[in-house]
Amino acid sequence: MFENLTDKLTSVFGRLGSKGRLTDDDLDTAMRDIRLALLEADVNFKVARELVAVIREKAIGTGVLKGISPGQQVVKIVHDELAALLGTGQQSLQPKPAPPSVILLVGLQGSGKTTTASKLALHLRRQGHRALLVAADLRRPAAVQQLETLGKQLNIPVYSEPKAGPDDGPKVAARGKSKAKDLGVMWCIVDTGGRLHLDKGLMAELEQMKEDLDPAETLMVLDAMTGQDAVNAAAAFHEHVGLSGLILAKLDGDARGGAALTATHITGVPVIFAGVGEKADALEPFHPERMASRILGMGDVLTLVEKAQEQIEEDEAQEMQRKLRRAQFDLSDFLTQLKAIKRMGPISSLMDMLPQAFRSKLPTQQANDGQLGRIEAIISSMTLWERRNPDKITGSRRSRVALGSGTTPTDVNQLLNQFKQMQKLMKQMAGGKRGNMAGMGLPKI
Repeated sequence: MFENLTDKLTSVFGRLGSKGRLTDDDLDTAMRDIRLALLEADVNFKVARELVAVIREKAIGTGVLKGISPGQQVVKIVHDELAALLGTGQQSLQPKPAPPSVILLVGLQGSGKTTTASKLALHLRRQGHRALLVAADLRRPAAVQQLETLGKQLNIPVYSEPKAGPDDGPKVAARGKSKAKDLGVMWCIVDTGGRLHLDKGLMAELEQMKEDLDPAETLMVLDAMTGQDAVNAAAAFHEHVGLSGLILAKLDGDARGGAALTATHITGVPVIFAGVGEKADALEPFHPERMASRILGMGDVLTLVEKAQEQIEEDEAQEMQRKLRRAQFDLSDFLTQLKAIKRMGPISSLMDMLPQAFRSKLPTQQANDGQLGRIEAIISSMTLWERRNPDKITGSRRSRVALGSGTTPTDVNQLLNQFKQMQKLMKQMAGGKRGNMAGMGLPKI
């Protein structure tokens, strides 16, 4: 989402870094370019103006004009101010002393509340907490069925009343909370109907629902692709029902991202989670500092490591490390690692977590999810003996593997050649030699 903003800011910092000393004119030019980059990213013009003014004041106040590394000092100031704009530290859900704790999900029509409700329930289960989903969106056609389907797919219980009328949302929500208490779950997630903040009747219904449920959290699902209108709506929701947090949905989209940048600043409500994809596990805790680093092209290695830790067991990692040291890494091991990478999320989102300077030098920059799928298909079409002995695969075997994987013998050859280079490098590393990292990329098939 922030790709264009990242490119423009990186360009500004690149020009500053090439100067040994900054003049007032240099700083004025940089601030103008930063302000334009923010405006093009759909950041509110008042927020952009205030942010740039603070950055300029701090840049001058720290003696950046006479510093030996002025570019880096400006980058740090921009990073700190962006992080402050996004929020103050990572926020977490706060349960009630006695379960069940209710999470009331609200938002505009089409913001993705129902899907987010299921993602949130899965996230809580992975944290060791049971949850019940309550289908209280009784106005949108098929909303109840959608939540029931998502709950069935994820094996998460759903409370619903298919015969309830459009105005029965508060009653269904209250009975859903009672059901959660009977089940002994920790969290009760209530999916409400989408509504415009200008609809006084629906907002009154929401206010009544909150009074009846006494929720631990009232979270608004904010579509990050809808721009500043959604942020203004969030401010109105906060005024009516008192939000405790925001969930930014569709943060992996290709919109300009201004809403995501200014949501907390305008509403005064912290962002707690971010939706980063369509899959059920594509919901992440929101870290303002990490997001600021990603926007400035510094990457987000901490989140990348956390994703890897979730998918790779410690004993598996130790066994893989042993094989690497002894140069015993074969195609079966490669397939295992490939599947773990795919479980971590789309390749594009993983690449975004790497620093831009490092990412631009990777020989795998043309890698994508389709390419990984083809590599997986090729290896899966091999026998166990072939995976362990890739250098002994004959031409007839390569043709059979290509036929079984829906690829060509050329594709199979490219994969085997690349893997051979990888094994060679591993042997050099195991012997204490420094190998050339070039050619380590995924085959371009």
